[in-house]
Amino acid sequence: MFALRPALLALALAGAALNTHAATPPVTEAAVVSHYAELVYANYSDALAGARAVQAAVQRFVAAPSAEGLVAARRAWLAAREAYGQTEAFRFYAGPIDAEDGPEGRINAWPLDESYIDYVKGKPKAGIINDPRVTISADNLARLNEKGGEENVATGWHAIEFLLWGQDFSKDGPGNRPYTDYVDGGGAPNPERRRLYLATVADLLVADLDSVTRAWTPGVADNYRARFVAEPPRASLKKILIGLGSLSRAELAGERMEVALDNRDQEDEHSCFSDNTHRDIVANASGIRNVYSGRYTRADGSVLEGPGVQALLATVDAPLAERLGREIDAAVVDAAAIHAPFDREIVNPAGRKRVAATVKALKVQTATLVQAARALGIPSLNVSG
Repeated sequence: MFALRPALLALALAGAALNTHAATPPVTEAAVVSHYAELVYANYSDALAGARAVQAAVQRFVAAPSAEGLVAARRAWLAAREAYGQTEAFRFYAGPIDAEDGPEGRINAWPLDESYIDYVKGKPKAGIINDPRVTISADNLARLNEKGGEENVATGWHAIEFLLWGQDFSKDGPGNRPYTDYVDGGGAPNPERRRLYLATVADLLVADLDSVTRAWTPGVADNYRARFVAEPPRASLKKILIGLGSLSRAELAGERMEVALDNRDQEDEHSCFSDNTHRDIVANASGIRNVYSGRYTRADGSVLEGPGVQALLATVDAPLAERLGREIDAAVVDAAAIHAPFDREIVNPAGRKRVAATVKALKVQTATLVQAARALGIPSLNVSG
């Protein structure tokens, strides 16, 4: 009887191995698309929660303006940008965020002409806030957003940012708008309109992010997510890859970094009032990694994990999947090495090298993303440079 034990043990181990193998579902295009939809919903849910925290902080501040209240609203804004920045990987394929009638332009348009909203240095009566003929309401501000020019931004993250920080005239830090701009008799004209404007754009941001989140909510028969997971998986997979490639090259490496690097102009940085651009860049790069790896760390620290593009690519070209993973990790590391404030990085030699290294890393990973798409049966991503 004892002589049989090794054989029985071997059989038991073999059976356990077979059971483990059987319990692991194969990585398919459909599985990747389904998990992507779950990841998108989780990330937008976190971004929406962050926007609601901004909304609550703004409501407290405008009800009783104080230095402490302004600091609290700024902190809420900075915290909320971390989750939102990662959602940028879900754009560029006419999804709910940036379809023809999507709210992206109301949510995150930049750069903005500060004088379109409020007073600026040398123009004390500039802006919607200082024009009593203009009604301040969510509908009207949405209508005025980008009216007459792309820089006529009236709503979204960066309108709120400007209203919280004001113009940035410091080489070493962000803008420093005084809280007294919101106090009756505090010195700045039209404080009641400024309070109303800030509260209104915070409310509109929440409403717009809520609409996008609902478009990705599971279990809804007729929303975008239902259609996304129901269409041929290859078509949805192509959209996923277009989002990654477009953010990586044209948007992040190009519009958000190369333009500023070439012009050496503070006005070309993404979050120029708060000096949060360095974190925007890290969040955007991390969003690409989230989708590729299928792994997203939520705002509460929990981890959502499942089959990502990397796992699918590994089934057809494991070395390519591993190389692209290393390149994407390297781009995140390079992005994290950029110092704050970004407007100083683009003018000093050491900083310019750090920004240029990140741009180069993003270009490298984009070229490999195109190769990955071909390996997955998608010959063209339509990713512009």
